[in-house]
Amino acid sequence: MGVNASILSYVANASGVVKLVMLILLILSVVSWYLIFYRGSYLTYRRKELADFLDKYADGVDLGSLYQRLQAKKNTLVGASAIFRAGFKEFAQMKQLGANTESILNSVDRAMNIAEAKEIDTLDQNVAILATIGSTSPYIGLFGTVWGIMSSFHALGNVQQATLPMVAPGISEALVATAMGLFAAIPAVIAYNRYTTRIDNLANQYAIFKEEFTAILYRKLHSHEVQRHVVEHEVPREVAAYD
Repeated sequence: MGVNASILSYVANASGVVKLVMLILLILSVVSWYLIFYRGSYLTYRRKELADFLDKYADGVDLGSLYQRLQAKKNTLVGASAIFRAGFKEFAQMKQLGANTESILNSVDRAMNIAEAKEIDTLDQNVAILATIGSTSPYIGLFGTVWGIMSSFHALGNVQQATLPMVAPGISEALVATAMGLFAAIPAVIAYNRYTTRIDNLANQYAIFKEEFTAILYRKLHSHEVQRHVVEHEVPREVAAYD
């Protein structure tokens, strides 16, 4: 209780510049904790969305049926669902145009790359703010500390004899700014590193899904071409046998 009271007294007795620094650090700390909870819950939601979609995707469901179900809620799709929808939509359109296998796969790959880039950009949103808070808060706090110490020593220049009780309160007030800077920076840096790792993991999962989905489409197209090739070569034999 006494420690808390002394800290509050240090804040109350600090100079105007140091108080402004403390106010800035307090705002940065509030913003940091808001982003930590908000982005943390959002990344958890995105990871759950990926797991749910891969469960549906791995059940052997018909891709056309899955696309129709996702198309009904296209405005709310995120993550792997949005990437799948973009790829399958391009696949269906290019196939209707009668494009060859290479053209179809290239168009599908481009469509999924665009969708993936949008999803990763959404994942990265506001995370850089945590890095900014983590890297600048200690320097802001240090500025407040240096200013407070300068003010204390400037005040001591007006007295004939300096004593420890005269110096200690001013330095203590100044050091509160450094403590507040560290309080704002440390959680932000930890959260930034953790969330960056989670985003990289989701991005890798999206990339793996894209490769697997492209492989499935290639097998479907290749199987169709093989069947058509067989039909084209078997018909003349049947005609010859009939003759």
